[in-house]
Amino acid sequence: MGKLDDEGRARAARGKGGAGKDDPRVRAAAAALVTFPNAYPERDYLVRIECPEFTAVCPMTEQPDFGRIDIEYVPGDLLVELKSLKLYLQAYRDVGIFHETVTNAILEDLVRALAPRRMTVTGDYNLRGGIKTIVRAEHPGEQRRKARS
Repeated sequence: MGKLDDEGRARAARGKGGAGKDDPRVRAAAAALVTFPNAYPERDYLVRIECPEFTAVCPMTEQPDFGRIDIEYVPGDLLVELKSLKLYLQAYRDVGIFHETVTNAILEDLVRALAPRRMTVTGDYNLRGGIKTIVRAEHPGEQRRKARS
């Protein structure tokens, strides 16, 4: 991206805030997420999926970003098939996207596919330039939403 002064960097970052969210590779992988019926839909239980080798690209520097994505959810009627989830997460490999955006986009796509009771997606990104980022996005589920109303 070259050398930018503070104002130029801020302007560039604002212009790229939603970068990557609508990338066609990611949208296709999200549409291809496979689900299967929950054998115990009446029971609340926690599913934890750890993805320690997540990669994307910084939209500002175009350098690779490495991290870990952890997904925890209490399923409703559906569960996610793991190979399709792996392929979905790999779709971000060459996509320029901010940590905050990708973590929330993963949550949105999984909530759309699964309709879980609750879900948390945590992005724990590797140290870069002396700064570590951890982003946690939550879907409260129907019960919590009703309590807020």
